[in-house]
Amino acid sequence: MKSNISDLWKKEDWLAVWIGAVIILIACIGVLTGGFDFSALKFSTWHLWENVEEKKSLLAQFNGAFLVKLLRTFAVVTILFSAGIKLMGGKLRKFLPAFAALFVIAVIVRLVSAEFTLNRYLEWAFWALLIGLLIANTVGTPEWLKPAIQTEFYIKTGLVIMGFSVLFSNIAKFGLYGLGIAWIVTPIVILFIWWFGTRVLKIDNKPLVITLAAATSVCGTSAAIATGAAANAKKNDLSIAVSISIIFTILMMVFEPMIIKACGMSPIMGGSLIGGTVDSTGAVVVAGTALGEEAQKAAVLVKSIQNILIGFIAFAVAVFFATKVEKTGTASVGAGEIWYRFPKFILGFFAASLVASFIIQPLAGADAVKSINGVLDQYKNWAFVLAFTSIGLSTNFKDIIKQMQGGKVLWLYVIGQAFNIALTLFAVWFLLSGTIFPIPVLD
Repeated sequence: MKSNISDLWKKEDWLAVWIGAVIILIACIGVLTGGFDFSALKFSTWHLWENVEEKKSLLAQFNGAFLVKLLRTFAVVTILFSAGIKLMGGKLRKFLPAFAALFVIAVIVRLVSAEFTLNRYLEWAFWALLIGLLIANTVGTPEWLKPAIQTEFYIKTGLVIMGFSVLFSNIAKFGLYGLGIAWIVTPIVILFIWWFGTRVLKIDNKPLVITLAAATSVCGTSAAIATGAAANAKKNDLSIAVSISIIFTILMMVFEPMIIKACGMSPIMGGSLIGGTVDSTGAVVVAGTALGEEAQKAAVLVKSIQNILIGFIAFAVAVFFATKVEKTGTASVGAGEIWYRFPKFILGFFAASLVASFIIQPLAGADAVKSINGVLDQYKNWAFVLAFTSIGLSTNFKDIIKQMQGGKVLWLYVIGQAFNIALTLFAVWFLLSGTIFPIPVLD
């Protein structure tokens, strides 16, 4: 596999970087000059009746300002994502009506999740998944809607935007802790799942085992795709690994924050545990948010540091399978392969952090950065709600059950994830409990 200069405007990872950069640039100009309002739509917490714990009624929100922000949000995301789809070779005549429908579903999700009682217990991502799953597993996701289901594209863009809120001082403070949690635990978990799958469960399909190992230990779909390609996994193997990962990502995203809260774990420890164990990067953001701002930052930092391993893991798997498993004796894999598989949106995430930390904050001050993030947060949330609604719409439980092929693959994931959680929990306690090392303070 080779990288080409055209990848900069044709590949999803790079396009996510450019779209995120455009949104960040416009938000910065709007806030710093004060010349225009670029804010996206946000539903206030509402109740069916006025003055219930000082929450607005639903109808009170539907005013002129609401309509303007709704149209602005729709126009911005539609233009930018449509441009990305066109550059990747997609057909706009199919994407545009599908995206409009997806946006309507996303509006319903944001509306439902802002209801006072529902908002107290579950984050909007849960409702995005639930509504998508209800459609996919009842009437079924219509074919005409599928061109808009671009889960990874939306997640990657949202993460690039989110990078602006993660100041580099936090990365520097947390770097060694994150390396200890992500770079030591992850290889051990991969080796354990490989051993357990091939030696204990005696699964003959070795590409499936290593693909599931990467999905479990790194970041779900992205790691599964990169590692599956390196191991020459079949399309059905990748489908099984991704499907299992999605199911447990949904469960862990909802219930892991609840369990962490019940155990009284500190936000920085809880966020780090989520970052090291929840498969999907977008789900990490949402689960971390449920524990607070500090937990969200810790979760994203751990997951971002962990994501850097994707290219290196794919490289190691390619060499291992070529020389040991397939025994072809050839492994022409070098630095170019690592770069090809490296998730480029991570570069966008860190670039946004550097801009906020070393350009905007020194020149305009912390208050300006805070104001800009106030605008960017909602665009990030819209990208994520589009992504999680897409996950729900593309997940059919009947198809997943058919792909399980007995119970061995499911047992492999469950045991592997349990080992991952236990080892990550030990690493989090060892590094962040304050018993041995000082606890870093995230701004």
